[in-house]
Amino acid sequence: MVVSYTQEHVYRHPWHRVTAAAWRKFTDPAARAADSGALSHILDVHTLSRDVDAVSGRLRAVRAIAGRTPPLPLLLRGLVAGGAAGGGDVVVLCVERTDVDAPARDMRVASRNATLRGLVDVQERCSYEPHPARPDEWTLFRQETTIRCAPLAAVAAKLAELVERRCAERFTQNADRGKEVVERICQDLAVEEDSYTHSTERLW
Repeated sequence: MVVSYTQEHVYRHPWHRVTAAAWRKFTDPAARAADSGALSHILDVHTLSRDVDAVSGRLRAVRAIAGRTPPLPLLLRGLVAGGAAGGGDVVVLCVERTDVDAPARDMRVASRNATLRGLVDVQERCSYEPHPARPDEWTLFRQETTIRCAPLAAVAAKLAELVERRCAERFTQNADRGKEVVERICQDLAVEEDSYTHSTERLW
């Protein structure tokens, strides 16, 4: 079975600000705060490679992101190597590939889990583009997610459906929280930009 869904969101901020905020999302201390952080399930982020083409203005980067999964059903915990944590959640490693074309104002992000694929395979593709109605002021964000539960003999069809549904619910929640974090960082960046502009004006 496969669960797929697509979401769109309009950020009322210009493309350069939204993409800068998106880069900071997983490393933002407030977002990852253990008690109330919107992205507290993110444990660590490492940049594996980064390449900038000075001629074309394109940036390509690969990051590894470690995070906690939603609690797994009891029957599935024994299928996960090392077992699940006390609450039934485990650590999963994802690989995120980002391609930014700055001159064209286009940013695309593709991510997929590198671990637990024997149980569930999650692929996500996101894009950030200037909004067609207000390209200099707003940014259109699209997110496509596909969740596929592996056809393991030990996993009954109903159980596989439960895993897919639970994963879809958690990914939807995390996506909503991620958008909230990007919105907040955009607002912080807007304040910084305004402060810089006013400081420059005073110099002249």
